[in-house]
Amino acid sequence: NVLSFFRGTTNAALILFWKSLPCLYRVRDDLGFGDLGCYGHPSSLTPNLDRLAEGGLRFTDFYCTSPVCSPSRASLLTGRYQTRSGIFPGVFYPGSIGGLPLNETTIAEVLKPLGYATAAVGKWHLGYGANGTFLPTQQGFDQYLGIPYSHDQGPCQNLTCFPPDVKCFGLCDVGVVTVPLVHNDKIKQQPVNFLDLEKSYSDFATNFIITSVKKNQPFFLYYPSHHTHYPQYAGTRAAGHSLRGPFGDALFEFDSTIGNLMATLEKMGVINNTLVFFTADNGPELMRMSRGGNSGPLRCGKGTTYDGGMREPAIAFWPGVIRPGLTHEMASTLDILPTIASLAGAKLPPVILDGFDMTDLLFHKGKSKREAMMFYPIDPNEKYGLFAVRLGKYKAHFYTRGATHSATTPDKDCSDFAVLKVHDPPLIFDLEADPSEHYPLPLDERPDIQAVLLQIKKVKVQFEATMVFGESQISKGENPDLEPCCSPECSPKPTCCHC
Repeated sequence: NVLSFFRGTTNAALILFWKSLPCLYRVRDDLGFGDLGCYGHPSSLTPNLDRLAEGGLRFTDFYCTSPVCSPSRASLLTGRYQTRSGIFPGVFYPGSIGGLPLNETTIAEVLKPLGYATAAVGKWHLGYGANGTFLPTQQGFDQYLGIPYSHDQGPCQNLTCFPPDVKCFGLCDVGVVTVPLVHNDKIKQQPVNFLDLEKSYSDFATNFIITSVKKNQPFFLYYPSHHTHYPQYAGTRAAGHSLRGPFGDALFEFDSTIGNLMATLEKMGVINNTLVFFTADNGPELMRMSRGGNSGPLRCGKGTTYDGGMREPAIAFWPGVIRPGLTHEMASTLDILPTIASLAGAKLPPVILDGFDMTDLLFHKGKSKREAMMFYPIDPNEKYGLFAVRLGKYKAHFYTRGATHSATTPDKDCSDFAVLKVHDPPLIFDLEADPSEHYPLPLDERPDIQAVLLQIKKVKVQFEATMVFGESQISKGENPDLEPCCSPECSPKPTCCHC
């Protein structure tokens, strides 16, 4: 069985899972709920994702666990809220001392004892560390090709993002090394060539599939794409093809890679043994305006605990196994690990898991085992705890706060000028009637809503009683000597790190 999952401005991811068969998981970066053609965007060019949606199960209520990259990816790979593994506050940087703790168990590590070939391609963003301590090859993946963090976390002003020589738009981080392309634990190129990057990823992923199938070896492929994170880029086969400008071209390039992978699965005769799952790591970076993505009918975006920051497009595709259709059942990236483990017959790690097996939902259109979703901010702490809780169709906000990532939107509650606000009683919304979270339900003379709120508070208390915060990995700080450099002995750094 192959599982392909696409997930995340937002990055996407794809997982392929082959159970004596394979698994493909794809995640997109900073992708909004309203960015895909199959989710209603009028000018996005996503023919391959649209075909997956037409032939698969499309989710309307699928959530990530954090409105920024690193914590969200940690939860996806471990099936645990990021607070347990210490992936907070914020995200990792090139010189970050910490990373995803090596004692955390990833999906790849769950599958390795069963003989699976495992590979990751794309944006890792779970730490680099001394000598690549936290790279995918130290976390259960046999092979890796990608950039170990966001591609804006290095100087990009003089780099080419679109052909023939259109420089990357806007500001990237300066005073650090240029962004490297890493193969396994070795730097292959620095700075990366954005015009060829997606082709390199597509070739790497297709070769991995072909090799695994020829060996009759089950495989797991995790593809967390950089698209459509800022600054957008695209090669000659995608640039200028979309009506949506740079963001649309980047999205189309990612979609084309999905088409290549699906064609490879078909060519190798395993398309009917393949589960493909697509989603994103967090909501759109609205501060980038038309270059930042679209959250559709949802409120706000990246950096916030409104649904626009954490509710994502998601598609599950498996010909002949998953019936095409639409589901309003609630599910999460947390549920990927338990689901894959169930399909593979693998042992679950002996730790508290926050995910649920989705096989009944996927294969029989049954009810989701997930009754609630918890919403942590980008900087969670034990003093404030959860900012919001969704139970069934109701969502209660105990705290709200805007974010720089969601600035420029006309909604004043989305920007960073909307400071932390305590709500007592909490704001409660009916997400089926009001997915935009604009109209809080009145509690006066509504005993039914009062009862719902009491139940939500009970769920919140019970959950927080089980939550033990791990040591913050990001608070360990940064050390410039840990920044990846292809010429480690060169001087002066970081400008000498070119190869």
